[in-house]
Amino acid sequence: MSSRKEPTSEILKRAAELADQLHLHNYRYYALDDPLVSDAEYDRLMRELQKLEFGYPLLQNPNSPTQRVGADPLEAFGRFIHDPPMRSLENAVDDDEVREFEERGRRYLAQIYDREINNFEYIVEPKLDGSAVELVFRDGDFVSGGTRGNGSQGEDITKNLQTIKDIPPRLKRPKNGPPPPRYLTVRGEVFLDLDGFKKLNRVREEAGEAPFANPRNAAAGTLRQLNTKITASRPLKICIYALGQVDGFEFKSQSHFLETLPKWGIPVSPDWHGCRSLTAVFERYAIFLEARERSPFEMDGMVIKVDSFELQRDLGHTSRAPRWAIAYKFPPKQEHTVVEDIIVQVGRTGVLTPVAVLRPVRVGGVDVARATLHNQDEVDKKDVRVGDTVVIQRAGDVIPEVVTVVRELRPKGAKKYRIPKKCPVCRTPSVRDEEEVAVRCPNPACGAVVKESLRHFASRGALDIEGLGEKVVNQLVDEGFVVEPADLFKLSPRRGELIKLERMGEKKVDNLIAALEEAKRCPLPRFIFGLGIRHVGEHLAEVLAVRFGSIEALARIDQEALIEIHEVGPRVAESIANYFGNERSRRVASNLLDAGVAPEAPASVAEAAEGPFAGKMFVLTGTLVRSTRGAAKAAIENLGGRVSGTVSKKTDFVVAGESPGSKLTKAEKLDIPVWDEDTFARALLNKQIP
Repeated sequence: MSSRKEPTSEILKRAAELADQLHLHNYRYYALDDPLVSDAEYDRLMRELQKLEFGYPLLQNPNSPTQRVGADPLEAFGRFIHDPPMRSLENAVDDDEVREFEERGRRYLAQIYDREINNFEYIVEPKLDGSAVELVFRDGDFVSGGTRGNGSQGEDITKNLQTIKDIPPRLKRPKNGPPPPRYLTVRGEVFLDLDGFKKLNRVREEAGEAPFANPRNAAAGTLRQLNTKITASRPLKICIYALGQVDGFEFKSQSHFLETLPKWGIPVSPDWHGCRSLTAVFERYAIFLEARERSPFEMDGMVIKVDSFELQRDLGHTSRAPRWAIAYKFPPKQEHTVVEDIIVQVGRTGVLTPVAVLRPVRVGGVDVARATLHNQDEVDKKDVRVGDTVVIQRAGDVIPEVVTVVRELRPKGAKKYRIPKKCPVCRTPSVRDEEEVAVRCPNPACGAVVKESLRHFASRGALDIEGLGEKVVNQLVDEGFVVEPADLFKLSPRRGELIKLERMGEKKVDNLIAALEEAKRCPLPRFIFGLGIRHVGEHLAEVLAVRFGSIEALARIDQEALIEIHEVGPRVAESIANYFGNERSRRVASNLLDAGVAPEAPASVAEAAEGPFAGKMFVLTGTLVRSTRGAAKAAIENLGGRVSGTVSKKTDFVVAGESPGSKLTKAEKLDIPVWDEDTFARALLNKQIP
């Protein structure tokens, strides 16, 4: 598919709507721990955006929600580094999406091999509903373990994992089998089976404690106990499903991995199966789905993986997920309830979001009482009214989605809902941009906008200011102490006034002032992200920080120059230019600097600018003998270059291995320099272009 395919105005509009919604949902979920939508609705929006980005590559950018993985680890535990990162899985909800997953893999490998892969062999495993962890074994001993966290780093929960009986303190050395390797890291799911969950809740209820809502919450909460005795008292289990790293042994495939681990005493899924075709995959899915209600543990789908590790390495991954695996989700469970009211929440960017207040109902093991209605168009489409009986569904989140209205049960006199013409917080007339579906409060001084902006500024992905939670932010704004982020760093002289506030006190105020003082030396990427520039997520903030090195340099750049930066698209460039072109926004940033905030530029700024391959585009073709394609690609990127799957006029060099195929022919026609593996190896060794 041509990378020059131009999206229509309608496609651009829809992609922007999806990105805005997903950014909002990521922020509510990861930064505020206050989600607005169910897993099912989030997955639907994510899949729609992924399809648009695949069909129109010009929409792709690193700030897209499709690139986001996980959440930051809690500070109560030490940091646990994942190498390689623990990525998420893409989801499929029907057979067609699984077929599309296979077709994408075929197309990707066809670019690499210059030939078609006729058939994949798969391994399928039940997708357990628990908490993902990584285990590390060194010289046969279990030495450490951690949670997924944000994929790159999680929480070190070694002591809690040591209480799980399924995890061997030392790997077995089988009589008839290979000895365990010198070094091994594996990934898996910690969970509670249904019997263990029921027993745990029975004990809690007898002790006068609130029962857990579902096994997943119970497992995740148990792993994060600071008291290991509590963890040890609960019947946690673990099931290993993926390899991290290994030294001293070679696994050839996922099936080889799953067959070998039990010989060393490591538990894997007792119900994994090999499938030689998608037909067999679909048959196994039907069996898993039919057995769902009889399963001894909760599972929310089936994971499909390409069996061959060689193919897995060549397929690689996106920044978010592997290309060789997908989760085929089960249909979410549904319930009926009544919409008792519709209220409006005001977000950081002023968006007015209608939310249905529901008659509380238990769905999928959790009591739910609210559901987002997204925007006026969605309300109109489903025609949701106060008093309606609605079908809701939930697939993991506390807040579900409204699937449909049961029109036959609508009470007489139920009126159509309209988002108010004035902001419910500041009473400023609301506006709707012609190019957007969202209705906004245009008042930047609106109390709700100010509070949400401050929460974002203090969130984990931004300045990560400890002690500046939702309640404290609300109190500081309501009492007139803070109207913009810079005011936070002027609180120290007002210590005496702060202490007098309700629920504050000397210790709490002193801790907050100390945290604010520490936050002044924040990394530049976090500072940029904390400003809340629309469409600028954590990854793009890092790109901009490396490219410019200071907020002053970023503020001076114009829109046309921004578009020239790799990974910055037209919409993002416009958003950044508009932010720094707005007097109030510039003042917010400059006031922070005047208040003593001194963002620290990344150490890699100079390296990125001076890398020997900086600005050069490479294409790999044929079979590489000296290294894998993944290793070659990483080496190029480490020296500042980029790797493309197609040869074009923008290609600077083609690296040709054995049996290179059509890419070499095209490179020769375009007179593009071609390197053999020896030339490529010398360039890497000398760190210079020959």
